[in-house]
Amino acid sequence: MVEEYLVGEGTPPPSLRELVKAVVDDLLREELGSREAVVELTWADDEHLRSLNRQFRGKDEPTDVLSFPLHQPEELSFWKGPGPLPLGDVVISWPRVLEQAQAYGHSPEREAAFLALHGTLHLLGYDHATPQEEALMEEKAEAILKARGLTRP
Repeated sequence: MVEEYLVGEGTPPPSLRELVKAVVDDLLREELGSREAVVELTWADDEHLRSLNRQFRGKDEPTDVLSFPLHQPEELSFWKGPGPLPLGDVVISWPRVLEQAQAYGHSPEREAAFLALHGTLHLLGYDHATPQEEALMEEKAEAILKARGLTRP
């Protein structure tokens, strides 16, 4: 399940936001099976991402996506709280989605879905510190995007 928030100027159209929520739900089903989980997804502007990036990563520059997991990866299987498992927050820069989609020659839908999947994979404990980890994250994201018809040109 995805809970959504809008911050700052310019937001994606409702149809794109619904597609991204569906793609994240696809990933959660793939990774967690029938276990319910919730991801908080925020669409924001570059200034908001710059502020978060500066505060949490020490980088005074905007970025395309940030993830804020609520749990360490090893804790996910032990969580027994009531209701869905809260995974954390994913914050996406809408201006970066538009810029990167144009630069990569694909749709904003594909770019937004890719960034949401990337951020959610981090919430699930995946990382890209090594080439093998990066390849695994990309493989998982691309499989879900392909199933939704969101392929690269």
